[in-house]
Amino acid sequence: MRYEELRTPSYIVIEKKLKENLELLYDVQRRSGAKILLAQKAFSMFRVYPLIAEYLTGTTASGIYEARLAHEEMGGSENHVFEPAYKDDEMEEILGICDHVYFNSLSQLEHHRSVWEKYAVEGNVSVGLRVNPEYSTQEGHEIYDPCSPKSRLGVRSSSLGDKLPSGIEGLHMHTLCEQGFEPLRDTFKVFEEKFGKFLYELKWINLGGGHHITKDDYDREGLIELIKYIRSKYEVEVYLEPGEAIALDAGILITEVMDIVDTPDMPTLILDASAACHMPDVLEMPYTPPLLDASDDGVKVRLASRTCLAGDVIGEYTLPSVPSIGDILTFGDMAIYSMVKNNTFNGMPLPDIVLLKEDGEYELVKRFGYTDFKERLS
Repeated sequence: MRYEELRTPSYIVIEKKLKENLELLYDVQRRSGAKILLAQKAFSMFRVYPLIAEYLTGTTASGIYEARLAHEEMGGSENHVFEPAYKDDEMEEILGICDHVYFNSLSQLEHHRSVWEKYAVEGNVSVGLRVNPEYSTQEGHEIYDPCSPKSRLGVRSSSLGDKLPSGIEGLHMHTLCEQGFEPLRDTFKVFEEKFGKFLYELKWINLGGGHHITKDDYDREGLIELIKYIRSKYEVEVYLEPGEAIALDAGILITEVMDIVDTPDMPTLILDASAACHMPDVLEMPYTPPLLDASDDGVKVRLASRTCLAGDVIGEYTLPSVPSIGDILTFGDMAIYSMVKNNTFNGMPLPDIVLLKEDGEYELVKRFGYTDFKERLS
């Protein structure tokens, strides 16, 4: 396909940028000895899993469906899974397709012990425990802070005592969100004080996700040195599971201006893309996604959606001039937490999924229709 043939709205994943991110992550793996996993909760476009598998060690899942997806599409790579709680009828299947399973609590660990223990004894699965270092580095986004005082995620050191439960081979912590190296460095110091005594008897540690490793200003040298330190001192494998870093700035969302409403303070453009349906993090975080052609000078406009939700507003932007009805606008950084979170509220159609290949061709990966909306409802 050519660009002119694309429909709106469409997510477009840029293969060249994806590969650039993967090459940076592979370099960190190679030089540090770490194992890097794709966190599917941020990016699950399995059309590009074969490409990702060329660079990374495997995937991590947040539920049984993500675990199945990785098992089917990643070609034998490592398959890790963490859920705050597992249903009894899930465990047998999860243990059959995953090689690392993390438990969120001591009660969940013991509740499922009779099932997971036989897989562990046979060497088919390595069992870990998520811990909470109780050290928060988040500012202003408590919804994404696993170390907030009321967090349900991870076992606190006061609950563990001086001995790990039998069968535990690794510890997992996930405390960051869109952050640089320094918060990880500071968090690991606290983790080491509270849980370091256990590391000598373990096989691995997972430092979780939220690392913006592929950003230009990320201290990758600092990360590499920290990983080398952990591997040398404790003789454990070190895992990282970034999601955003893998597809950071590797996707766009194109949308058409459908109408212009003359609201009192500025023109409001009605788009065929929706914050609520197609980029929910805009409302949850909240944040204002980057817009191509936005500038410091010009006219201020509000970009909103055609849903009936009054607050379905993407943001306010300054543009050289007010776009016309029928113009195409392009939002950046739309590969991560977009496709995985979108929905059909108001009967809104889901955007097409498109891959911009390195040769400049556009591949239509998926086009959704009415049945995708209908079959979710009854």
